[in-house]
Amino acid sequence: MTQTLAINGVQLHYQLDGPAHLPLLVFSNSLGTDLRVWDPLLPLLANHFRFLRYDKRGHGLSACPAGPYRLDDHIDDLIGLLDALGLEQVALCGLSVGGMIAQGVAARRPELVRELILCDTAHKIGPAQGWEDRIQAIRQQGIEAIADAVMERWLAPGFRQQRPQELALWRNMLVRTPMEGYVATCAAIRDADLTDSSARLTQPTLCVVGDQDGATPPDLVKSTADLIPDSRFEVITNAGHLPCVEQPDALAGLIIGFLGEHQPDQSRVELGMKVRRSVLGNAHVDRAESRKTPFDEPFQTFITEGAWGSVWSRPGLSKRDRSLLTIALMTALGHEEELAMHIRATRNTGASKAEVLEVLLQTAVYGGVPAANTAFSIAKDVYNELESQEEQ
Repeated sequence: MTQTLAINGVQLHYQLDGPAHLPLLVFSNSLGTDLRVWDPLLPLLANHFRFLRYDKRGHGLSACPAGPYRLDDHIDDLIGLLDALGLEQVALCGLSVGGMIAQGVAARRPELVRELILCDTAHKIGPAQGWEDRIQAIRQQGIEAIADAVMERWLAPGFRQQRPQELALWRNMLVRTPMEGYVATCAAIRDADLTDSSARLTQPTLCVVGDQDGATPPDLVKSTADLIPDSRFEVITNAGHLPCVEQPDALAGLIIGFLGEHQPDQSRVELGMKVRRSVLGNAHVDRAESRKTPFDEPFQTFITEGAWGSVWSRPGLSKRDRSLLTIALMTALGHEEELAMHIRATRNTGASKAEVLEVLLQTAVYGGVPAANTAFSIAKDVYNELESQEEQ
């Protein structure tokens, strides 16, 4: 779902995807790309993480205020977005200038960032004159004039030769970036030097680079890894500046392995309770917990650990899908109290009233009209109850 928030007076486009109980991985994009640059990577991580992606100012669907920008503007924007969404202790993955933004956020607000993944980036990128020359060339001739040269730095020769149709898409993304947003961010990179602040970072950090990166070569990225205490440095073969595009399997493997070493352990009971509350709501769970006795405590633990911690927490289906499946099964099996509870839970799972209607019709065909008739009656009562609460 497309989402926007006004952050620091700038409308930022973002997408927050995945089950809420999974660890959150936040992505910050490179110069001249939007949040779609991570698309090849996400399916490989979907069983492990929830994702927040966004278009930085001057890029993608976000607003493009007049430049020049400072790196601090981009840092403030990401901090503002995380704060507005109530997010903290996230894993933050930044690509190129997105990696500079990530370093800045981690330095300024360490409580927000638990781990850092820095892809094809550095504490300082390029000489100032190089950026000034690029700004002037674009002002005079447009981004199209530099597009082919940028593709040579972004993508390894093998990719450009063997995947020309994909190359054309990434080139289109670059040239369609608002010129003002592009050159304003060039100025931010030109003026940024994170040497001192990055040397004081304390988060576990993974630095990754493509072996054929022409924008931030491996030696430059390694110099940043050497600067950050206890960081890890990895080179991905047959990749340029965008390993998330060229070698997503290799990058996903590094991310999963790295974050797996640092994510806090969570028992099935703890995970199950978190998922149970996210579906049924705190009020329902608190009532159930208050009625628990030594006699049924083992059963309640079994349900929390098995149903909620092992099945509902799996990423293969969304909470909405599991919610609708449960409603169908409760209808067919005649579990009326459980059915009412799970219809109420649709407020949290995202299943709509129209979708519940379709599920009950489908259940009438395959589970029996009498069961569905009872379910429709229960559903009407629950929805009347929910709608009257909303009116109060």
